[in-house]
Amino acid sequence: MRVLLADDHSLLLEGLQNLLEGKGIEVVGTARDGLEAVEAARELKPDVVLMDVRMPNCDGIRATRLIKAEMLEVKVVMLTTSTEEEDLFEAVKSGAIGYLLKSISGASLVEALNDVQDDIPPFAPGLAARLLSEFARVAESPVAEAVHGVVQPPASTIALEPLTQRQSEVLALVAQGLPYKQVGARVSLATCTVKYHMAEIMQKLHVQNRAQLLAVAARMNLQNEVPD
Repeated sequence: MRVLLADDHSLLLEGLQNLLEGKGIEVVGTARDGLEAVEAARELKPDVVLMDVRMPNCDGIRATRLIKAEMLEVKVVMLTTSTEEEDLFEAVKSGAIGYLLKSISGASLVEALNDVQDDIPPFAPGLAARLLSEFARVAESPVAEAVHGVVQPPASTIALEPLTQRQSEVLALVAQGLPYKQVGARVSLATCTVKYHMAEIMQKLHVQNRAQLLAVAARMNLQNEVPD
């Protein structure tokens, strides 16, 4: 995996680079603001960009938007101190595949990057639940949907292939923001089996990304599916 780091704090950049390279992850470059990140992504063509939100000249959300407009294959994961809902929603709408907080442990960050490599979007605990709440609100209002630009699959697609009871349980827990290991513990499944169920769920619901999946989950009554 080839990773580009974007953050305006030099000490953090150095620490991240040492951490990732120590775990066998190639850091192809660093950037100290959003414009540098866009230019570096063009030149270095990383697999993943770890992007801060608050940076000078060009913030991480705008940089994400620019990168995804040119390079759809590049996966952007936000790594930030910001827990502001506006930053979370805008990052996802701009094309970020995940949103992590800088309070994350080194081991968890490496695990999250491995998940990205397996096309599993990483979110800090609780943040996926916030997205779910937002999409539930948006789903109730066509006007809000137009304003927020949330792309949602037609409601009719949900009925095409009903989820199994187990899949509904898994989706309900993921929508709450639980990491896959905790989901597996709640439903007595191995993490790899949870990942398999998530791939099947996305295929059944005809969605391509985490944002669309949460939008669909917001339309479904999953509260009764959460196991005790």
